[in-house]
This record gives sequence, structure tokens and C-alpha cells, in this order.
Amino acid sequence: MHAIQQKEKEIAFFDHHAESDVYDAFTPESNELLISAFKRLTNLPSGSRIIDIGCGSGVFTQLLREAGYHVVGLDISPKLIERGKNVYPGLELIVGDAEALPFANESFDGVLLSGIVHHFPDPRQLAAETYRVLRPGGRFMAFDPNRMNPFMYLYRDRSSPLYSSVGVTENERPLLPKQAAAVFKNAGFSVMTDYLSGLVLQYLASKWARHFLPIYNWIDRAIFGLNILKPVRSFVLTSGEKPLA
Repeated sequence: MHAIQQKEKEIAFFDHHAESDVYDAFTPESNELLISAFKRLTNLPSGSRIIDIGCGSGVFTQLLREAGYHVVGLDISPKLIERGKNVYPGLELIVGDAEALPFANESFDGVLLSGIVHHFPDPRQLAAETYRVLRPGGRFMAFDPNRMNPFMYLYRDRSSPLYSSVGVTENERPLLPKQAAAVFKNAGFSVMTDYLSGLVLQYLASKWARHFLPIYNWIDRAIFGLNILKPVRSFVLTSGEKPLA
């Protein structure tokens, strides 16, 4: 029996955070870094049709549009989608369930899974839907907190003595890179794993952890940026391609 995502708790959590001006976790420069990683790992040309799943208020959706993609964003939170439409006029943002995407088979050239995989205790249906809506040869990238990173483990893994539940939903947990890769491989993708450090966090919900944020950001950039520490960088990038045949 596999755990299922408690969607009503996801909606309530993110609807509440939609009202906050500090909702966006990363700095604008870090957001650009993630979009650069998406372009590098997917190699999708300008003009490709992209869906940003877990788009939130549309930050990455807008950056993809600025990069020349034809993009639509989808999120489970109605209030985040409403906020995104107000902030980014004309951006195509819709409310929807990542495990039951409201699109036909083979509708997209690319998928960005915006920090969403780690919100699913069992992400197999998410991976299956990603596969379904991609055209043959289509590609995806997901970014998620890496359980192998000591900070992500200590702060966000429930087995850690320093675990904090402040600012996360009950569904969340950092991902083991091998397990994330296996889920998408089993869905039919050819999969590769990469890692990213230097994503500067500008906000943490936990007040005590917020005091250590500058230290974390410095260590993440200066120490975990070293190539020898690549597998334990703070974020894991899972990417893949749907076979042509």
C-alpha cells in the first residue's frame, strides 16, 4: 500500500501562503539559474510548448515565456494561480491536479516540474502523467531538495533530530536522487541526474532557522559548489527524455 498525497492539505497550505509577499523562496538570480539548468538539460529550442507543473504564482512560467517558450503553468492552489494572473498579465495559468493533467496525450515538448516531486509520497502517477503529455522525444526536468545534502536532511527530513515542520506540508520530504531517477525510469524515460548548489534562499518560515540562513547560503555556494561534493549539493535535478518510438 503506497501513501497518497493529501491534496486538500496542499491546497490549504499554498492558498494561505499566496497571501504573503515572501512566498517566493529563491532570489531572482537563483530563479534564472534554475531556468538555465532547464534549458541546458532539456536542450529544447525557443518556440517549444512547455508546461510548468507546480507553477505556484508563475515565477518560472514567466521566465520560460521570456526565454521564448510557449508555456502554460498549472498548480493545485487556486489562490496562487489568481495571484500569478494578477502579477503576470496574459500568462496562461490554470488550476489543476498534477496527477490528472487536463491535457491530451502528447501535448507538450517539455515539462518543468517546479519543486513538486518531493510533495508526493508516491510520485509514480506524477511521472506517468508527465510521460503521457509529452510528445515522443519530449523532455522534462524536475528540481527538488536533495536528501543527501546534510542541511536538507537535518532541517527537512522527519528522521532528523532537528526536523522542522514549519513552512512545509505533511506531504513533503527531501528526495533520494536514485529513488527519484528510478520512478521516472520506470515510467519509460531515459533518465539522468544532476545537482545544483548556489540557489540562494531568501526566506524560511522557521524563525530560529532564519538566523542561520546567511550561513547556509554561503556554505551552499562556497563549499557545496566544489565538484567533489556534487552528489551532496542542496538540490537534485532529475531530467529525462521520452523515447521516439
